[in-house]
Amino acid sequence: MQLTVKGVGKSYGDRTVLKSVDLTVFSHEFICILGHSGCGKSTLLNMVAGYLLPDEGEITVDGEPVKGPSKSRGMVFQDHALFPWYTVLENISFGPDVQGLPKARAKEIGREFLQLVGLDNYANHYPAELSGGMKQRVGIARALASSPEILLMDEPFGALDILTRDMMRRELRRICAKLKPTILFVTHSISEAVYLADRVVVMKDGEIAETFSIKIEHPRTFESPGFSEAMHNIERILMEDDIEEAI
Repeated sequence: MQLTVKGVGKSYGDRTVLKSVDLTVFSHEFICILGHSGCGKSTLLNMVAGYLLPDEGEITVDGEPVKGPSKSRGMVFQDHALFPWYTVLENISFGPDVQGLPKARAKEIGREFLQLVGLDNYANHYPAELSGGMKQRVGIARALASSPEILLMDEPFGALDILTRDMMRRELRRICAKLKPTILFVTHSISEAVYLADRVVVMKDGEIAETFSIKIEHPRTFESPGFSEAMHNIERILMEDDIEEAI
């Protein structure tokens, strides 16, 4: 699988959100798209998902243009977007079910991914009965149950408290080690990006300012050799305009 973003631009009226963005993502890569609010990172993710179309340029998966949403690109949102009237198992089984699999097989797949995220005992609970972190684990399981080629994650841990967010980062890395999915993950947290990613794409003012390869072996911690240096290098790119204006 290869995702290619070539010369992509997007505007809303007089406001340019993305300018000639180029990005290539390969199978099993974990890419974090990092930047300040309003830099265009979520717009780019939504165009890869097919929810928005570019005004210029093209996005392709294995040479096929992205023209709309597809089961090959699963999405995990910040607010988890679970169906409140479905149980946890029904939420996770939803994708395989609507893809036309027999009900029994869809439920079987749902249980497999429920086990993957460690929520076996909550199959018959409803979203309102779960904590924020548990809801996000269900959201991740639901997206993965549809067997997407690419998992798209739009600040999925942004609304969680610090301890739950840290737990979810570790949980996601555990899932990645087992399934090796291809992931595009939007965040505004430098430490989160360095902890998770193979490459960090730094966006500023609708453009890719820099791309960093993170060569630190997993499992990573803040004390891992090179972790602080990687954070510093990314922060320098994000802050350099602010420093120049201050001078």
